[in-house]
Amino acid sequence: MGPKNVSEVSEFLLLQVTGDPEFQPFVFFLFLAIYLVTLLGNFLIIVVVIADRRLHHPMYFFLSNLSLADICISTTTLPKMLVDLQAETQAISYVGCLTQLYFILVFASLESFLLSGMAYDRYVAICHPLRYPVIMNAGFCLLLLLCSLLLSLGDALLHSLMVLPLTFCATPHVPLFFCEVVQVIRLACSDTLLNNVLIYAAMSLLGGIPVCGILFSYARIVTSVLRTPSAGGRAKAFSTCSSHLSVVCLFYGTGFGVYISSALTSSSRSTAVASVVYTVVPQMLNPFIYSLRNKDVMGALRQLSRKILLVSRDYA
Repeated sequence: MGPKNVSEVSEFLLLQVTGDPEFQPFVFFLFLAIYLVTLLGNFLIIVVVIADRRLHHPMYFFLSNLSLADICISTTTLPKMLVDLQAETQAISYVGCLTQLYFILVFASLESFLLSGMAYDRYVAICHPLRYPVIMNAGFCLLLLLCSLLLSLGDALLHSLMVLPLTFCATPHVPLFFCEVVQVIRLACSDTLLNNVLIYAAMSLLGGIPVCGILFSYARIVTSVLRTPSAGGRAKAFSTCSSHLSVVCLFYGTGFGVYISSALTSSSRSTAVASVVYTVVPQMLNPFIYSLRNKDVMGALRQLSRKILLVSRDYA
């Protein structure tokens, strides 16, 4: 069969989440529970940061935006997976596939930039505490957020537009549970050299810059903390970074796991599972990491829960 023009391709077929009908209800409720926990946990972080004036600081400004990005990336992938678990076909429309591809790129890139901004915030707080209010002012934090968002939107738009001219053979079968740019490009029958060059260039720049920023920030933090004479001071400084380091390791660790899985195994299901872990697990665990290991957030959560209980008693 000869290649068809992309305009003739009306849908893509996603990988089936599970082929065992008896196991399907368990998987459905598992992903549903993960999605609800992700929504609730990240929504609580956003509400607490907005409601508690003690959390109106740059670190929590970035944290609330990270929680919003977590909600968005989970909403981009999990609802479609839940629908597919109840449907007889794993089809997704051509427009739906490109839309999903676009938003996954946007929010994954934005998370990376936000983690880099949070690392820089910790660097300034520990290495330049007296200049912290001047450097990390509201205008600068907003500028960092806007630049990160614009870069993420521009990168995702460029990749999506580069997919439009591609031609596909018959009905493309995406070897994942959702549409991802690399896998979609691999399905094309036309030349994808320019697409691949663009992907590697974007990964080097938009992926390398945040990673280098995080490494630079923590290199300076470690150097500064080790010069602190007090053991208690060193422990306190490292404790302020522990939550962020945990989130960074979780985000980039699962992303590296996807790369290793796709490079070392030919099993599409293994790669698909690794991709789901990358787009699901960090987003679900981030609120717990920041709330359970942060006294300010825990205090704000307790205060918010007390207010809700008082309001409910008044109405009762």
